[in-house]
Amino acid sequence: MLIQHLALHLPAVLAGAGPVDNPAPANPVAGNGIDLLISYAKYGALAACGLAAVISGGMIAFGQMSNRPEAADKGKRALIWALVGAAVVALAIPTLNTIFGAA
Repeated sequence: MLIQHLALHLPAVLAGAGPVDNPAPANPVAGNGIDLLISYAKYGALAACGLAAVISGGMIAFGQMSNRPEAADKGKRALIWALVGAAVVALAIPTLNTIFGAA
């Protein structure tokens, strides 16, 4: 039910403006109010996900080159979770707007 609701309303939310602004995850050097706080949070979260993805790639390479499969497996899992985290950060506000019918 929720998936159908999201599939129905997500394009409209992404195309139109909802009551909660969805600021771009930019380096927040200027702004005010809630948009500034959301920009800080999104920028920090995406930076953390990017750093985790780079470190995960290093763990995969280290595990493969040193014949340590457990390190490579941990790196692969961490890479997947870093990508999932980035997707959650990118879709959080549009999804909440869709769920609560704010769009």
